[in-house]
Amino acid sequence: MNYEDRLAACQKQLSVKDAEALMLFPSVDMQYLSGFTDEPMERHLFLILGENREPAFVAPELYKSHIKDDSWVDDVRTYSDGGDPLALVAEVADDLGIGEGRLLVDDRMWAQFTIDLHETFPEADFGLASEVIGELRVQKSDAEIGAIRRAGAAADAAIADVRNLGSDAVGMTEAELGAYIEDRLTTHGGEENSFAPIVGSGPNGAKPHHRHGNREIDFGDPVVLDFGTRIGGYPSDQTRTVVFGGDPPAEFEVVHEVVREAQQVAVEAVQPGVPVEAVDAAAREVIVDAGYGDAFIHRTGHGLGLEVHEDPYIVGGNDEQLQEGMVFSVEPGVYLEGKFGVRIEDIVVVTTDGCERLNNSSRDWQV
Repeated sequence: MNYEDRLAACQKQLSVKDAEALMLFPSVDMQYLSGFTDEPMERHLFLILGENREPAFVAPELYKSHIKDDSWVDDVRTYSDGGDPLALVAEVADDLGIGEGRLLVDDRMWAQFTIDLHETFPEADFGLASEVIGELRVQKSDAEIGAIRRAGAAADAAIADVRNLGSDAVGMTEAELGAYIEDRLTTHGGEENSFAPIVGSGPNGAKPHHRHGNREIDFGDPVVLDFGTRIGGYPSDQTRTVVFGGDPPAEFEVVHEVVREAQQVAVEAVQPGVPVEAVDAAAREVIVDAGYGDAFIHRTGHGLGLEVHEDPYIVGGNDEQLQEGMVFSVEPGVYLEGKFGVRIEDIVVVTTDGCERLNNSSRDWQV
C-alpha cells in the first residue's frame, strides 16, 4: 500500500466512522500517512487530514525543509517562533471545512496539545485516530512484510555469529555481549536497533525485560538473548535461550523443551479466522500441563510493524480474528525466579492458509 492508497483508505474510513478529520502529531501514525515524523517536542506540529481534501501540515518554520524532503504532502504551513500555531491550525481547519464534528487525535498525543485542540475547536467531539488508522496498520503490505523479513534475516545472521562464539562468550559481561550483538546486527545490514538488546544470564534471565548489566556469563548459565534491528523503518524481534559452555541446571533442559513445544504449537495454531486468544491459549496449555503455568507471566505475543509493540496483542480475552497480513511475535516463556528463564520468539505473518516465520535461526539451546 503506497501513500496515495493509505490516504484514500483513511478518508474512506473517516466517512465510515462519521468523523471529520485526523489530527496527528509526531508519531508512527504521522510517519505511516506522510513519510515524515520526528521526536515529539514542545512546539506544535500537526498533520491534519480531512475526508475530502488533501492533508496539510502545521509546523514550526524550522521544520519546513525537513518535511518537504521526507513527505509527499505539498501543503506545509509554517509559523515562526513567537507566532500563534493554533491560529494557523484554525485557518487550516477552516480551509478543510472541519472543526465542529468528530475529530480523531493521535492516540499518544501529549496532553498539552490535546487540550489546545479542545480549546481551538470547542464545538467538536473528540476520539482516537486508531479508530481509523489502526485498522489499516494492522494488515501489512507486501513491501512492509518484505522489510520485516529482511530485518529478520539480519537478526538470524547475528545470532549465528553469537552462537559461533561458543565458550569464548564465557567471561564476557552481559553488556559486552549486548554490544557484540549490536555490532553483528549492523554488519548484517541493520540500520538501527529495534530496542536495546536483552542479555539475561543465569538468574537475570528470569526477569523478562532485564536489559543487560555487568554480570559475567559463567559456564552452564542459560542466557536469554532478545534483540532486533530495523531495515527500511521496520523491525525484527527474536529471542533465543542458549548455554555457551558447561552443563546447564538440571531442570533447564526440561523447561527449554516445554517452551520450544509451546512455541511450535502456538505457531501451528495461526491461520486466518482464528481468534487471537486461541494462539495464546495453545502456548499456555502446553506450559500449564507441564506444571509451569505460574511461571508464564506475560502474553504470548505482540503485533510488529512501524512499532515493535502494536496490535494485535496475542493475549487471552482478545477475540479479534486473525487476518491475512497480520504480523506478530510468538514468544512463550518460563521464568524461575532466582534460577533462570527461557524464552523463544519468532515473528510470523498470517498467510492464506497458515503463517510464515519471518526469522528462522536455530531454536536449540546448544551453541
